[in-house]
Amino acid sequence: MHIILQTPRLILRRFTQADAPLLLQLNSDPEVLKYLHEPALQNEEHAKTILTTIILPQYQNNLGRWAIHLKTTHEFIGWCGLKYLIETDEIDLGYRLIKSAWGKGFAYEAAQHCLHYGFNQLHLKTITGRAHIENTASLKILEKIGMQFIKEEIVDGCPVKTYRLNMPADIADVAEK
Repeated sequence: MHIILQTPRLILRRFTQADAPLLLQLNSDPEVLKYLHEPALQNEEHAKTILTTIILPQYQNNLGRWAIHLKTTHEFIGWCGLKYLIETDEIDLGYRLIKSAWGKGFAYEAAQHCLHYGFNQLHLKTITGRAHIENTASLKILEKIGMQFIKEEIVDGCPVKTYRLNMPADIADVAEK
C-alpha cells in the first residue's frame, strides 16, 4: 500500500487496479453523484477504465485522487486529492465520500491535509477547488480550509463556484531557499 499521507483519523493512499470494486461502490450511488457531471458507474470494467485512464496516470506527477480509509477500521470511505487539469493548467483539489461518511468532518480533514501536502511537500504555488453552486456542503469545506472565492462559471455544463488558494508566504519563503 502506497500511503501518501495520514491525518488524525484517516489514511490516504494511492488507488490500484484492484480497487475497482471500491470505485464502483462510490461512483454508482446517484446521491454521491448528484452535483457532478459524471454518469453512475455500471460495472467493475467501467471502474477499471476510470482507474487506468484518469486516476492512476496522475501518480506519475505525485498528484492524484487518493483512496481514503478510516484509521480505526480501514474502511474505504471515498477519495480526496490533487489533480492536474490540463484544460485550465490548474491543480484541482477534489473529494468524494460515500454517504455513510458525510457530515463527520472527514472531507474537511482530508482536504485540509491535501492542501498542506500540496504546498509543503509538492511546493505547488496555487491550488483551485470547485463545487456545484447548490452543493452547500462542499462549498463550506472549500471556505473552511481557507480557499478564497474567485468566480462562478460553467464547467462541463455545470454551474460551479471556483475557489483558489496560493501558497502561504511563510511556506513560499522556505520553498525558495
